[in-house]
Amino acid sequence: MTNDAQRPFGRLLTAMVTPFAADGSLDPDGAAALAVHLVDEQRNDALVINGTTGESPTTTDAEKEAVLRAVVEAVGDRARVVAGVGTFSTHHTVELARSAEKAGVHGLLVVSPYYNKPPQAGLIKHFTTVADAVDLPVLLYDIPHRTGVAISTETMVTLAGHPRIVGVKDAKVDLAAASWVMRRAEFAYYSGDDAATLPLLSVGGVGVVGTSTHLTGRGTKDMIEAYERGDVATARRLHLELLPLYTGIFRTQGVILVKAAMNARGLPAGPVRPPLVDATEAELAQLRTDCADAGLPI
Repeated sequence: MTNDAQRPFGRLLTAMVTPFAADGSLDPDGAAALAVHLVDEQRNDALVINGTTGESPTTTDAEKEAVLRAVVEAVGDRARVVAGVGTFSTHHTVELARSAEKAGVHGLLVVSPYYNKPPQAGLIKHFTTVADAVDLPVLLYDIPHRTGVAISTETMVTLAGHPRIVGVKDAKVDLAAASWVMRRAEFAYYSGDDAATLPLLSVGGVGVVGTSTHLTGRGTKDMIEAYERGDVATARRLHLELLPLYTGIFRTQGVILVKAAMNARGLPAGPVRPPLVDATEAELAQLRTDCADAGLPI
């Protein structure tokens, strides 16, 4: 069983979308309201703000700081707020990390530098430089199908030795690699793939940083808690019930369908920013089908 000390950000985290007004401008009040919904109604222990699902590639540094401050003020007294600060520049990532720390966040999510594909030694230097620059716990983000480079097992074990690098959002979905890291280091593994949450729990994972959890949060939290108390049958049942949304939310970019769902439910979301485009009528119809199949109609 996993104790609370091994879950630096709790069990359930959602990578929150960033609400925009109809004209595409930032909606900080909407961000605060959505954060309250995700914490109070969807049972999130923490929120990741300014991740890719938060459209960080198309928000300015000032907008990133503004949304962080709005969310910290709204829910920071009862949930952890984790700032996505990863870029393909170590210097810029450090700047964002320091800005987030000043905004009052509780931790950082740092993705592997993307596009420039650094070697493993470069990954170690990047992550440790960021962790050395702040006094906050750091969650790595391993998503090689987007970044172009995976964090190797040896690199992960090395990074786990840093006092402020506490875990990873694992979207690599390699249970053997994750197991080897957990065999050799005390490291918190959070699933970065909604459908892989239960399998990762089975080898020692502690939770999920989800996208569909804008909608499936309550059921996902129940699934994790059921597994941790030894009720594997209930955990499996919930996994299968929620599977249509765990996978369906990624039929196109997750943020597109999450925003469509939030808008349909009357929650703050608004449009996506170019180069993304809003969901088509066909995509929205399929989303409604997936939500109904998961028992969560919109």
